[in-house]
Formats: sequence, C-alpha cells, structure tokens
Amino acid sequence: MLDKEKEYYSDEVRLIAGTDEAGRGPLAGPVFAAAVIFPTGYVNDEINDSKKLTAKRRDKLFDLIKKDALAYGIASVSPKEIDEINIYEASRKAMMMALDQLSSKPDLILTDAMPLPSYPIKSIPIIKGDAKALCIAAASILAKVSRDCYMDELEKLYPDFSFSKHKGYGTKAHLQELDEHGPIEGVHRFSFEPVREKATSIWRFI
Repeated sequence: MLDKEKEYYSDEVRLIAGTDEAGRGPLAGPVFAAAVIFPTGYVNDEINDSKKLTAKRRDKLFDLIKKDALAYGIASVSPKEIDEINIYEASRKAMMMALDQLSSKPDLILTDAMPLPSYPIKSIPIIKGDAKALCIAAASILAKVSRDCYMDELEKLYPDFSFSKHKGYGTKAHLQELDEHGPIEGVHRFSFEPVREKATSIWRFI
C-alpha cells in the first residue's frame, strides 16, 4: 500500500497534493506533469507508479483518479521551451503549473524527487515518491496518460513518425525516422543530442 502521506498528516496538514511528471527522456513532445489531492484518508490499492502499470490499467485508473480526487491539475511544457530552459527546469515548471490548477489549496506538497523552492506552498521531494505516496503515484498516472494521448494525436499530424508507438523516445524506429525525414520544428527537442546529431536540411514546421 502506498501511504507515505500518513507521515505528514497533522492538525495543520489536512490536504496533501502529490505531483509528478512524464516525458523527461523522450526526443520529441512536451513534458507533462500532474498534481492530485485526495480526500484525507483516501485508500486505493490499485493505484501504483505509472511505470508499473499496463496502458489499459492506466487508462482505467485515469478516469477513476479524476472522479475520486478532491482536486487535480494537468499541465505541459513545449519542446521549444524545453530547449530554452532545459528539461529539468521544464519538468519543474510543468509541476508548478499543474499545482496552480488545483481548485483546492493544499497544506503540503509531495513531489517525486523534485525540489520546488520558489513555490509558495511548502513541498517535500521524495526519492521514488511515485512508489511510496498515493497522491504522487496518481499524479504520475494522470501525467503519463495525458502525454501518451497527446503523442497519439501527434502521429495523426505527422504520419511519417510512429509517435503512438514510441511516444517520442529514442527507439531504433524513431532514430530511423529522424534519419529519413529530419526533425520537426516545434515537436522534436533540438537540445537533445540525438536530435541535434540527426538534424538535416529537411525541416518541418507546425
């Protein structure tokens, strides 16, 4: 059971938000983040780190989390901004944007190993938090499913790239597609070495 939150509940801390990101490693697409607040004492043994769940299970839990959450937010930062501020800062920004969307103000924020020193609410980074805290695991699912859906739609715009399969990660198939078609401006992350290496005179624009 994921119940790290229990360590932090007190008279002063009744609402705890968890936040996590999805998509730090891919060569293409935005980085997504989500934030979730569950009612105090909420329990759900099905929710786990998104990386440990099948796509079918994540999709089912996506709807359940949104239904059961006291509040949730989902945000993203574009590939262009990732290139401008770096992926680490982009991930942090996406988390804070997701937190800003929460309809209820949390008393405390738990993050998956990401410090948020400039955010106005106290936060605690937890190493492997998505495997320890229910609210962080739920946020990881919302972020992952949202990003996967975005990449599925991106393939419809750019059918030369099988984004629905590799989700923008640097798979053999994706690298071959980059060799054949060149990177897409506004879609690929040009600050990532594999994209920079494979950039050619072939350009595409959104």
